[in-house]
Amino acid sequence: MSTALKKIGNPVMRSLLAGAVCASLLLSSGCSEAEAEWREAIESSEQRTVPQYGGDLNIGTVSITLSALSWDPADWTWKSPHDAGMIREQLFAGDLDLAVSRGGPFPFLADAYLPSDGIRGELAESWHWEDDLTVVINLRRNVMFHDKPGVMAARELDAEDVVFTYELLRDSPRKIPTYFDHIDTVEARDSHTVVFHFNEYNAEWMYRFGYGYYSSIVPRETADIDRRNWRNVTGTGPFRLTRYIQANSQVHERIDDYWDTESVDGVEYEIPFVDRVIYRIIKDEATYLAALRTARLDILESIRWIAVDYLQETTPELQWSRWLSNGGNFMALRLDREPFGDVRVRRALNLAVNQREIVETFYGGHAELMAYPQHPDYGDYFQPLEEMPESVQELFDYNPEKARQLLAEAGYPDGFEFRVQVCSCSPTNMDLVPLLENYLKDVGVRIRIQPMEYGAFLSSMTTRTHTPGYLMGSGHVNPTTTLRKSFVTDQTWNPSMYSDPDFDRRMAEVYRTRDEDTRIEMIREMTVEILDQAPYIWLPTEYLYTAWWPWVRNYAGELRVGAVRPGPIYARMWIDHELKRDLGFE
Repeated sequence: MSTALKKIGNPVMRSLLAGAVCASLLLSSGCSEAEAEWREAIESSEQRTVPQYGGDLNIGTVSITLSALSWDPADWTWKSPHDAGMIREQLFAGDLDLAVSRGGPFPFLADAYLPSDGIRGELAESWHWEDDLTVVINLRRNVMFHDKPGVMAARELDAEDVVFTYELLRDSPRKIPTYFDHIDTVEARDSHTVVFHFNEYNAEWMYRFGYGYYSSIVPRETADIDRRNWRNVTGTGPFRLTRYIQANSQVHERIDDYWDTESVDGVEYEIPFVDRVIYRIIKDEATYLAALRTARLDILESIRWIAVDYLQETTPELQWSRWLSNGGNFMALRLDREPFGDVRVRRALNLAVNQREIVETFYGGHAELMAYPQHPDYGDYFQPLEEMPESVQELFDYNPEKARQLLAEAGYPDGFEFRVQVCSCSPTNMDLVPLLENYLKDVGVRIRIQPMEYGAFLSSMTTRTHTPGYLMGSGHVNPTTTLRKSFVTDQTWNPSMYSDPDFDRRMAEVYRTRDEDTRIEMIREMTVEILDQAPYIWLPTEYLYTAWWPWVRNYAGELRVGAVRPGPIYARMWIDHELKRDLGFE
């Protein structure tokens, strides 16, 4: 068995991949003729550019291991635009006409970052600033909410629905602190005009209630129903939710007479093209890789590097894209628990971890040493490690001798012990945590590992009952939110409990700053500061892969057009049924 395979912590996956390689070798002498046939079929299919309607699209999304967290927008769950984003729409979305695959500049891979020139109106037809603190949104006409027995009859979206959604979120006890503090009121000026009155400018205004995690518009009829019941979910999107089985699947069926269209070769087509989109929820990594190989999945959006070579050997028909994870990986250290209030201890733990070895050996080179809290896709907001001060660069060097020295200076010459929670939903972190355990043990620090299911893992952080160490991945979101949510006092997604009044003040000033060049300068300075303070053990960011069968058309690996929201992407895909038959799967 190869060294790389030995490094996979999941024995079932090791067995699956090793078996696949053996099968590939055994059959290789007879593969030439079959390979020529499928290559010819794929090349022939490329001449068919007219969209086709019908069929099912089975997708393993980037959240394939996770069931829906809640169907109630007032619960403020981060995954809501993923779970309900086929049914509910937002004021704004990414403009897929500007995707790299269509000759544009944007890859549409970021978890929740849309450059200002990559945004289109979705439910918003147009918008303008009436004055420095007033934004007017003109809604599209003839956009219909789906009929939902027991909830509502089909009717047109209007401005009161937008106001209702905003107030529902604003008044929720689960809301993120300060999230809507820049908004005084939202009013319906007439049936299709919504006016946002701000008390101060906020650089994230389009994201906060336009295309973000908490901005999907719901009808006011949902005020008096059980919004957590999936059977009550409705919206204006291209699909309706017709079935949901926790830990198994959720099924979306096509809406006829949906308002939006797709332009292909200058011709406008009604969308969606497919009859059904099915999210497959599969917790076991070996199982979802097998589902892709056997075409039970048409698309698998997130694949670890360790599986790629074997999938390419055993299933050469697959199409591929590679992307740098939008989730930073780190071990948060609670600053409100001893000994992590001492920056020397935090820096020592960073020096004890051989980051470069993790990149080269654990990730096989498929990772970046430093790509968090800013992401390289953020342009000038991102500052490469080699441009950082020496004190920051030092944290990414392996220096166990200095780590022991700092621990001794802090009063821990013999080290200490602490507990670390890790989510069993993350194959990468489940494999990584024993390696971190060994690194820290070499400098006298012992950790007790506590694996948890995702619901309990997330709840422990949001209720502030999580352990002193908390190994997690967290989305960058965008250049400002990545700092606000993770390091501003009392923010929900601040697992290190970092708190600095001056940092909070400067973060608020960033949001009030209209000039982007000035914001970039401020963000770069604050990013250096937070890296230097080491509230986390900073860990490398991995490259991930998306694979899809070639019968999936009008697709090139795009993942999101808003906050973890793929719905508009799926609505524009179609299935080449002839190619699927030629390859023996229909």
